[in-house]
Amino acid sequence: MNKLENPLDSDIAGPAPRHRTTQVKVGDVAVGGGAPIVVQSMTNTDTADIDGTIAQVAALSRAGSEMVRITVDREEAAAAVPHIRDGLAKRGITTPLIGDFHYIGHKLLAAYPACAEALAKYRINPGNVGFKDKRDTQFADIIEIANKNGKPVRIGANWGSLDQELLTKLMDENAASPNPRDVRAVTREAMVQSALLSAARAEELGMPKDRIILSAKVSAVQDLIAVYQDLASRSDYAIHLGLTEAGMGSKGIVASSAALGILLQQGIGDTIRISLTPEPGGDRTREVQVGQELLQTMGFRTFVPLVAACPGCGRTTSTTFQELARSIQDFIRDEMPAWKTKYPGVEELNVAVMGCIVNGPGESKHANIGISLPGTGEAPAAPVFVDGKKFRTLRGPTISADFKALVIDYIDQRYGQGAKVPAPAAE
Repeated sequence: MNKLENPLDSDIAGPAPRHRTTQVKVGDVAVGGGAPIVVQSMTNTDTADIDGTIAQVAALSRAGSEMVRITVDREEAAAAVPHIRDGLAKRGITTPLIGDFHYIGHKLLAAYPACAEALAKYRINPGNVGFKDKRDTQFADIIEIANKNGKPVRIGANWGSLDQELLTKLMDENAASPNPRDVRAVTREAMVQSALLSAARAEELGMPKDRIILSAKVSAVQDLIAVYQDLASRSDYAIHLGLTEAGMGSKGIVASSAALGILLQQGIGDTIRISLTPEPGGDRTREVQVGQELLQTMGFRTFVPLVAACPGCGRTTSTTFQELARSIQDFIRDEMPAWKTKYPGVEELNVAVMGCIVNGPGESKHANIGISLPGTGEAPAAPVFVDGKKFRTLRGPTISADFKALVIDYIDQRYGQGAKVPAPAAE
């Protein structure tokens, strides 16, 4: 057998080197230039509802969102922004707020200087910042205010609100070409040009490159990949990734993960947002969790301890392992805001909750702490493994509670101050 026929002889490919980008500071958060990839989210509250927006930003921040975008669409919203910033500060939350502006952003920022000052970044859509003769003037007004306040901007082209004049121009040129491209390719080119031309204009107006972030959001996975590959190859601006209108539930998660995963693997992307449509009354923080899990699953960052659990089969007719895996996973995520300071490094923890003897002991040995619960027909005993060695066997109706207590003890002894994990004892 030659080397190509033996996968065990091959090196496992890692991610490509990060695309070289200029670093931008958004509040205290570094974006690009080799900084860790940032998870971002957006509220869906009416920004004029100060208390409601504070509550949602706080929830997103606790969930791990490192920047939060809020809609600034009218005077009441602009007037509310500094109060939202101050209300969050009283709660000890300093997560940078990004103002999302469309159509009248130039007017709102000029009329409400406290809003312009309170925001950490402005998002400008070059497709609707202004139309015809007003476009350059209104874009320039926003850049001037950003420069005055020392704020970065994200110039975000979007498939659904693309600069129609630019698109028409490129379509006409394409139609006259001896080798015309398909309509989607021309539309992608319009997206890239819209972002790059706007960035160049911002620099002409005095905006330094280290205060510019670009994005080019599309709702189709293959188009998104192509647009961002082109954008990255033609610039070194910091890049924000996101599949716009990704959808609801598993569809949105799968589509976003597929598109962003490929780009991240190619070294493209400095901030990400998973744009999920929440279920009616659903939790907005879900998009933060998915973003974190994507980065952690791919090995770019660690946010929370991993809980490995088997999918279940005919050998695991009991639901105990499922209930225990969910209980521990939810407990860890709920406690992480406090654990970040109390237990430095706890995000590296690996926990295994397995359902039978087939893979249970092996997976549990690979984890920091793991349990192999009894499957159908097995003896009612659950061996627990700590750092690869058998530590204890749990029995009886309190197996779940007993293992959860062992996980908590392990965390305290391994990551707490001055203690160490007990040596596994043979049974």
